[in-house]
Amino acid sequence: MRPPQAAAAVESAEQLVWRAAAELAADFASIDRRVASNLRRVQEAFRRQRVGPHHFQGSTGYGHGDMGREALDAVFAEFMGAEAALVRIQFMSGTHAIAAALYGVLRPGDEMLAVAGKPYDTLEEVIGLRGTPGHGSLAEWGISYRELPLAPGGAVDWGALARAVVPGRTRVAHVQRSCGYALRPTLSIDEIERIVRVVKAQDPNCLVLVDNCYGEFTEDREPPAAGADLAMGSLIKNGGGTLAPGGGYVAGRADLIGAVAARLAAPGVGTDAGGVGGETLRVLFQGLFMGAQTTGEALKGGRLVARVMAEEGFTAVPAPGMAHTPSMITAVELGSRGRMEAFCRGIQRRCPVGSYIRPVPGVTAGYGDEVIFADGTFVDGSTAELSADGPMRPPYVVYCQGGSHWTHWALCLESALEELRAHVAAEEN
Repeated sequence: MRPPQAAAAVESAEQLVWRAAAELAADFASIDRRVASNLRRVQEAFRRQRVGPHHFQGSTGYGHGDMGREALDAVFAEFMGAEAALVRIQFMSGTHAIAAALYGVLRPGDEMLAVAGKPYDTLEEVIGLRGTPGHGSLAEWGISYRELPLAPGGAVDWGALARAVVPGRTRVAHVQRSCGYALRPTLSIDEIERIVRVVKAQDPNCLVLVDNCYGEFTEDREPPAAGADLAMGSLIKNGGGTLAPGGGYVAGRADLIGAVAARLAAPGVGTDAGGVGGETLRVLFQGLFMGAQTTGEALKGGRLVARVMAEEGFTAVPAPGMAHTPSMITAVELGSRGRMEAFCRGIQRRCPVGSYIRPVPGVTAGYGDEVIFADGTFVDGSTAELSADGPMRPPYVVYCQGGSHWTHWALCLESALEELRAHVAAEEN
């Protein structure tokens, strides 16, 4: 941690936050223009698919002939620049959607190559790097795994990637788009497009799969439009607009979507079944429509977090001063377990749900380390609403995500700074 700047020492938390917000006005306006561009894309997809009230009726049981489910797939595919999409409430998480895609396209003897460093923590048990034997990891199905470390500074190692694919063996090149729980930059859509070109130059049959969590609506294209074979994500992140009660998606090549649907359901069932009860379809349509706006607010919140925490003397990634970032995650290196707990306490206190809860580190399914979460959300686990979390391991980084409006982040930062300053003062005494 760098010594706090003089301005931070004389300003109250409230003064610092709102001064920083005023100084970000031009950046916020730039983000609003990106929101309008993405909203136009979504609105055009709704118009071309002739979405109407009859698509919100839902279905029960097998869900055969559910026009709303089919229209939602079509709208999502068009927005993503994909041939087809599988948008299902039956996906329990982004990890579930990613796993379904991996199991759908990989076969025994194939290799999965992670081309942008280590995948997200919850994929470690899917791959077979850790976890319970006998639960059917990719490794147990005879699928090998290899990983390309990132270059210094957290960039893709382009030299290593140019010779990494083994034709006829490397079936999947996996791209972790967001930083995940790593202190590195999120990949831009241009970088993803470059990965596709480098991989396909070595073997056109190698599939590029992109974990797109936290990436939707942050740029003017999505990975399938940049050449990726499949992109996978969660609806309780950007794509659900803070409204989706659950679910996930896979979008990309139509033949591969069929294989993923068979994995989610069963061979022979495919994309033609899956009841969607109550008003769920209406909420999923509306969430997609709202996604550009809520992601824009999250991006503003992230810029505010970076600016304020940098002035307090902490390292933030992306750094302040970057008007456009391709992810709604802002990582802040706090340097100790106690500081992470203090920061998360302050965030939780300004959440609408569970503001009385004191976040503490604990074991969470899918993670190898203890994790602390400040996420008082209406939908359980909806990091699109607003959350701060991270694994309890050096260098003790908290990952700030979401925000239905940037002013919520302003209020949360006031509280988090007060808790953090009190903790740092106690450390120094």
